[in-house]
Amino acid sequence: MKRRNFITKSLVYTSGAALLPHLSKAQYTEQTKVRLGFIGVGLRGQNHLEMALYREDVEVVAICDIDPHAIQIAQKMIADKGRKPAVAYQNGEHDFENLAKRADIDGVVIATPWEWHVPMALEVMKQGKYAGVEVSATVTLKESWDLVNTYEKTGSHCMILENVCFRRDVMATLNMVRQGMFGTLSHVQCGYQHDLREVKFNDGKQAYGGGVEFGAKGFSEAKWRTQHSIDRNGDLYPTHGLGPVAEMLNINRGNQFAYLTSMASPAMGLNQYIEEKGGKEHPNAKVNFKCGDVVQTMIKCHNGETILITHDTNLPRPYSLGFRVQGTKGIWMEDNKSIYLEGVSPKAHRWEDYKPYQEKYDHPLWKAHATDAENAGHGGIDYFVLRAFIESVKAKVAPPIDVYDAAAWSAISPLSEESIAKGSAPIQIPDFTRGKWKTNKPIFALNDQY
Repeated sequence: MKRRNFITKSLVYTSGAALLPHLSKAQYTEQTKVRLGFIGVGLRGQNHLEMALYREDVEVVAICDIDPHAIQIAQKMIADKGRKPAVAYQNGEHDFENLAKRADIDGVVIATPWEWHVPMALEVMKQGKYAGVEVSATVTLKESWDLVNTYEKTGSHCMILENVCFRRDVMATLNMVRQGMFGTLSHVQCGYQHDLREVKFNDGKQAYGGGVEFGAKGFSEAKWRTQHSIDRNGDLYPTHGLGPVAEMLNINRGNQFAYLTSMASPAMGLNQYIEEKGGKEHPNAKVNFKCGDVVQTMIKCHNGETILITHDTNLPRPYSLGFRVQGTKGIWMEDNKSIYLEGVSPKAHRWEDYKPYQEKYDHPLWKAHATDAENAGHGGIDYFVLRAFIESVKAKVAPPIDVYDAAAWSAISPLSEESIAKGSAPIQIPDFTRGKWKTNKPIFALNDQY
């Protein structure tokens, strides 16, 4: 995580009634401070905390982590910004429940291991607060339903903090989709294609790539993430790719996932990595990893479109989310940064450079806030996703990526596992909206709000 020196006064102060036209200025300025708690202040949680500390309209009330060192780092970050110390909750795995009960908190950012996301979000929601949950929001199908049911019972909002939805090229493409530049969409592709071997194996004593330890001996994500590859065979991390294309296809808002089928290649990459780095006699070289090196999932949508998702984290490769957006009038491909639009591109059947289109169709959000996001994490998108959560809390409105998105996007993981276990059988995808998708209208990134 790079440490940044940016966004001092401009963050705050672009928020206002002009960005939320459905509210009057008087209504909007009634709450001048958003009071936040943070559950999980490891590497990712610190990233969110840093973003929040640059905002003068945010008060960091409390932090929670079972790692004393993480608490220490977070408190130093807070002190370095001239803020008063946050109340620290670090007394065991369930001390987050005490943070959630505080009456002086409006919203809570959750950045913890995956299996803790839903228990923590449910507690936050039951206490009447906004929950901002890192990806993936849920691990099991039951957890997806638990999120939805708790929201519908309490009215407390839950936002999945999917930052890739705010990526600049993705948002420009979304803008083009909404303007009909690709005609009617027919097929999209996406995924998570990221060599994570150095993340999954690290003992904290050596630089990434130097160790082959995980679990109790692991460092950071290696303590918990690698275990999922041992226990599960499916798309373990679908939302980075799926979230953005789901917005383009109006999933949960005029369209819906119908069913999926998945298949997985053999699981060889992680064992080979351990042998190369730690030797064939290393105990971890004998671990039986279930997750296939490449998992492919095809989704059929209610309106007929198809989505191909690729999960590829155990083999050597450059990073890519593999976006492809294809309709009756053209196609955009992320990997070659190219576009072709029939009747618009100068040469038939020839790619064009995507950059001029991105500049021309740059989304209003980026036009309004590019300077603020300039040095934020992951190319600026971390600024936008936390801003969306904070502005939703501040205005007391539904977040632009809501609980139904969190449930549906994350559910692809367990459903892909089920399909693979049943020989790539088609598996129905639940309608978490209970039919409301037929009348729901799009809410994500309609202008320069969020």
